[in-house]
Amino acid sequence: MTLASPERPSLKRRMAAFIYEGVVLFGVVFATAFVFGTLTQQRHALHGQHALQAVLFVVLGLYFSWFWTRGGQTVAMKAWHIRLVDLHGQALSKPRALARYCLSWLWFAPALISVWLIGVRSTGAIFGTLIAGVTTYALLSRIHPSGQFLHDVICGTQLITQKPIKR
Repeated sequence: MTLASPERPSLKRRMAAFIYEGVVLFGVVFATAFVFGTLTQQRHALHGQHALQAVLFVVLGLYFSWFWTRGGQTVAMKAWHIRLVDLHGQALSKPRALARYCLSWLWFAPALISVWLIGVRSTGAIFGTLIAGVTTYALLSRIHPSGQFLHDVICGTQLITQKPIKR
């Protein structure tokens, strides 16, 4: 049984929330990197970079999982009236939220892997490849009958419109 024809946010609204989420995450990443650098007495950005990347992966996973299991909305999703639910319209379980977080890296993985395999070192080329990859991934949602992203299809989750409650 699936949720009876929920109103789904447009791709434009989902991408606006995606960009807004990036702005919010800048602060989360900055604060995490600051604390990590302070605790490890990191003096050079390349020393301990893989440990920092691992810590950031975990912190971002906790951020998304926490919000998705408690109301289904991150700060950016609330601003754009988007809510994440399972196919029955229920809140996500912790394992499903963690699975969605890991699979959401499909937004970036193909571009990052191709850049790594080719050996690209130019910052502009890396960002260009990332933008092309994200754009392609977003446009692939047009293929799915309900317009869902691939990671949502795999995880059995969906984004729906969450109208604000009138007071």
